[in-house]
Amino acid sequence: MNREYHKWWSPQLQRDMELLVFGHAGAKVLVFPTRRGRFYEYENMGMVKVLADKIEQGHLQLYCVDSVDAESFYCDWAHPSGRIQRHIAFEDYILNEVLPFMNGRNPHECVISHGSSLGAFHATNIVLRHPHLFKKLVAFSGRYDLTLAIESFNDLLDGFYNDDVYFHTPVHFLPNLDCNLYLSHLRNIDITFTIGNEDPFLDNNKQLSEILHQKGVNHQFIIWDGRAHRPRCWRRMAAIYI
Repeated sequence: MNREYHKWWSPQLQRDMELLVFGHAGAKVLVFPTRRGRFYEYENMGMVKVLADKIEQGHLQLYCVDSVDAESFYCDWAHPSGRIQRHIAFEDYILNEVLPFMNGRNPHECVISHGSSLGAFHATNIVLRHPHLFKKLVAFSGRYDLTLAIESFNDLLDGFYNDDVYFHTPVHFLPNLDCNLYLSHLRNIDITFTIGNEDPFLDNNKQLSEILHQKGVNHQFIIWDGRAHRPRCWRRMAAIYI
């Protein structure tokens, strides 16, 4: 299997960013790591191994990016306004650096956004904000409102709220979008969400699914047994849904 390591100085983030590429051809999969995860996490969790046949046969090419969660949503010392700004810079890095890098290396028209846990938030948020850039979304065990406080999961913005938070919270901004062009792009995306029936964010997932239904966006919403919020479950999900 082709495996490549890449590193460059990001103008958007003003720091070095690293990523791993797996495969040589096929649909391009943009892989976001879990909370504070690194670019090598997907490989370390055994997810690449699960997809090895599809990668080696040229059906999939993975681009596993790094995170800046410790500088954004999990940067406790920073004011929440700074946390959301750092997240926006991360999105700009993906849009203006990673996606062009992917498209320059592989002309395949299908771009898949994928992630688990907080990575599912990143994968989903960028697709819902920029649906014209993607053909497929696969999100496992996601949380789609970072202002929610449930169980041991805190409001990651500490009660702070502004337009930036609104436009990066899928269950907040999506209900108010009625642009026909935007919705037509969104309706053309193959969307799959999974969540465990004991996951604390099950209701949040149900909320997002209902919003999509109201917008006429077909999607798969699959509820697994248990909490299903761990790599062994995600490996099984990846084999089925990616």
